Amino acid sequence: MLRAVIAFTAAQFAGALIMPNTRPAAIRTGVQARDYADEIKTALGDQADNFKLLMSIEITEATTVDDIIAAYAAGVRVGKMYPSNQTTNSEDGVTVDGYQKLFPVFAQMERLGMVLSIHGEIPDFTIDGIHRELYFLPIVDKIAKAFTKLRIVLEHITTKFAVDYVITAPANVAATITVHHLLLTLDDVIGYSQPSGGKMQPHHFCKPIAKFTSDRIALIGAATSGNPKFFYGGDSAPHSKFAKECAECCAGVFNASVAMQLLVQIFEAHHALDKLENFISTFGCRVYEQTPSDELIELVREDWQVPADYFVEGGDAVVPLMANQVLPWRLKTA
Repeated sequence: MLRAVIAFTAAQFAGALIMPNTRPAAIRTGVQARDYADEIKTALGDQADNFKLLMSIEITEATTVDDIIAAYAAGVRVGKMYPSNQTTNSEDGVTVDGYQKLFPVFAQMERLGMVLSIHGEIPDFTIDGIHRELYFLPIVDKIAKAFTKLRIVLEHITTKFAVDYVITAPANVAATITVHHLLLTLDDVIGYSQPSGGKMQPHHFCKPIAKFTSDRIALIGAATSGNPKFFYGGDSAPHSKFAKECAECCAGVFNASVAMQLLVQIFEAHHALDKLENFISTFGCRVYEQTPSDELIELVREDWQVPADYFVEGGDAVVPLMANQVLPWRLKTA
């Protein structure tokens, strides 16, 4: 799968934050992060020298201060925290009571200048899934106020509640927004929207799941506002057709092949093309203390049909966001 999809990201972006919730083993040490980076570079081939890898490790309740120090020494600058059993490969994620236990880890990250990246849903099955982002916000606020110099990124927010919180949150809190959450609502996932044709759309299913129209409007407002607390995070999560078109489908949207085409379309529709570069490049680089690339990509206004799928070794395929749809913008290739 890595070899099938990495070139799409490299064609549109100069680098990526690499998430650690891999299998058969998660990335939890600096050594593992280095090995994974080497694997990605091999898959990139000739593109490897022009693609920046920002590596992360997974933070679990077993993570120690020494683990953080060793990971930092190995070049890791981000720790990603998942809630227990709320998303892909999060069986060893943090429980409701576990966040408080990790305060020494957060303190060490703050001292080193690392970024805390969070999947923001409360790991509590007594709360309806649609509300788990909302109920997680007090935990984020507690961490942010306890560690005022720790840069915290609330990943792939999906609700107006999260938008409103980030706007008023301490200065060390920022958030990413995906392209699919700017496009989709819950109805598009579960078959109640007109484009869905009345049928469940497994390739639109992700976690956190898309919410309501009012939430999508709030996300668009945040993305196009020019507020540096909000920036693009693709969260491109490819799963094979076999794993998506089945009774128990995996959560994740593969958007890497259409990200820029759709972002230009969305920002143009909301008269905010002048805000696009900051959203996709400048603001995120500031948070992660990266230098924005001086390379350019070019898009042309020309109808382009998104392929139905892309081949994956072994005879399977991966289906992109907006498969078979005609988009008004095309990525110009050399």
